[in-house]
Amino acid sequence: MLQNEQQQPEKIQSMNQTPEEEKSGTEKTESTSQGEEVKAQNETGPKVGETVETSSGLKYRILQKGEGNSPVEQSQVKVHYRGRLEDGTEFDSSYKRGQPATFPVNGVIRGWTEALMLMKPGDKWELTIPPELGYGSRAVGNVIPPNSTLIFEVELLEIL
Repeated sequence: MLQNEQQQPEKIQSMNQTPEEEKSGTEKTESTSQGEEVKAQNETGPKVGETVETSSGLKYRILQKGEGNSPVEQSQVKVHYRGRLEDGTEFDSSYKRGQPATFPVNGVIRGWTEALMLMKPGDKWELTIPPELGYGSRAVGNVIPPNSTLIFEVELLEIL
C-alpha cells in the first residue's frame, strides 16, 4: 500500500505535463500559460508609433496606448481632440476649450465611430480620415472645404 501512495503523486503530476515536458522533467503550470497568453496578446496589436490603415481607408497612428475594453456603437464616451486640415489649419479643439467632449460613439462622423470602437480608454491616436468617412462633398461652415481629408488627434478618456 505504501508503494501505491508514492506512485500516485507522480501520476497526478504527469497529467499536467505534455509527453515532452514529462521527458524533460519540466511541468507546465496554469500561471505560466496565462502569462504567455497575455504577453502574446500585447505583442500582437499595433505598437506606439505604428500607423494602421483599415479596409475602409481610415488611417490611425498610435501615440499612446491605453487598456481595457473598447466602446461599442451605443456607448457614450468622453474624449479630448484636436482637428485640422491637411494644410495644418486647426478647425476645432477641446483642448483649447479646456473641456473634454462627451457624445455617443454613433453620433459623429463615420471615421470617428470606426476609430473609437477600436480604441481603449487611455489610447491617444492620430486619425487621418478620408472625405468619404468625414463630411464627403459637403462643406462645413467656412472652415472645412468639400472633399477634405481630416486629421484628428483623439484621446479616449473614458467610456461612460
